[in-house]
Amino acid sequence: MAKTTRVVMPQLGESVHEGTISRWLVKPGDKVVEFEPMLEVDTDKVSAEVPSPVSGVLKEILAKEGQTVQAGAEIAVVEVGADGADGALTATPEAPAPAPKVAAPTPSPEAKAPKAAPQETPTPAPTPQPAAPVPVLEGGEHRYSPAVQMQASELGVDLSRVHGTGIGGRVTKKDVEQFAASAKAAPAAAPTPAAATPSEGDQVVQLTRVRRLIAENMVRSKATIPHAWQTQEADMSGVVANRNANKAAFQKQEGFSLTYLPYVMAATISALREHPEVNSTFNETELIIHRDINLGVSVGLEDTLVVPVIRRADSLSIAGLARAVNDVASRARNKQLKADDLSGGTFTVNNSGTFGTLFSYSVINPGQAGILTMEAIVERPMAVGGMIGIKPMMYLCFSFDHRVLDGLKAARFLTSCRKWLEAVTPELPVY
Repeated sequence: MAKTTRVVMPQLGESVHEGTISRWLVKPGDKVVEFEPMLEVDTDKVSAEVPSPVSGVLKEILAKEGQTVQAGAEIAVVEVGADGADGALTATPEAPAPAPKVAAPTPSPEAKAPKAAPQETPTPAPTPQPAAPVPVLEGGEHRYSPAVQMQASELGVDLSRVHGTGIGGRVTKKDVEQFAASAKAAPAAAPTPAAATPSEGDQVVQLTRVRRLIAENMVRSKATIPHAWQTQEADMSGVVANRNANKAAFQKQEGFSLTYLPYVMAATISALREHPEVNSTFNETELIIHRDINLGVSVGLEDTLVVPVIRRADSLSIAGLARAVNDVASRARNKQLKADDLSGGTFTVNNSGTFGTLFSYSVINPGQAGILTMEAIVERPMAVGGMIGIKPMMYLCFSFDHRVLDGLKAARFLTSCRKWLEAVTPELPVY
């Protein structure tokens, strides 16, 4: 006799409590295979494929595309054979409370206050949703629901300035609306440019949820962080020679190519040790200097950009950094990153030079004090001991938070990076 398994929304990260179903990869009546992708889910940090927990036939889809669903909520029903075993996705809510219901895309996602807490203001929404655990990071930074982030983006509200009235201080859509209304009542600021109107023949492409979140994050970074920028040129002769001496053996042993990125990451780590204030977070009244060096690495995908984090990167060799980069880049391209892979970074390295860029002004990730970009390595004529020689040269571009670093400290950090790269010899071990 056929049995059914109810598939639930997995928890895609320790601090992620809901996700938005962006696309079902199967339809009712289709056969599903255990561990093969079943749907795609967007969170505020990552887009990931969710595998089927069992093999069988998809009987019913309970949560439609575009719906925001709490972790642990039922999203589909799979029919398995008589000899099949019931199962559920491994990622289930940690709380012992009953599985929350699916959140429809249109109603407000405001949390309903528990009856035992009469001091909470009742939510006026007609279909309030169950309360989710308050997603607060160790550093005090709130995680906001996708619906709240979308509304804040539409209304131009900086969520860091909004006081939450939901459970445990969670920011709700009502909070965002009230903040936007109070801002309008304040003295008028500069007029907002009128929205662009497409002309005949123009193509209008709707922004994906991930792209809108990226846009919101970039606006927040530029609005709250006073960016400053410096660059220095590094002689990469030693790095090129070292890579040439090791790349064949490395390829044979590791199965992938040794690139220049791990060398720049190693130089960055050395400079961060020498200048720990660069590995910090500005916190209004204090500067949090991080003990661990958790290095974010920008990975460009076809339709988005993600920055997975390599934790405690200072404990890794050049080869270890190369393995870590290969791992996170492969998982990013295969949509296998979890939200926790994208959080906790203390500094970021960008490799836009892969595409031939020479000077980049990168935007700083909020919560960090800077981002270092390695540019293209280009052979140029240089003066060497009164003679003209051809050298492989590379620009290092450093965007930094001017609240944390002044020009002198930034220049010292950049100089340390350059000197480390220029001191590399062919004999430097990569393992």
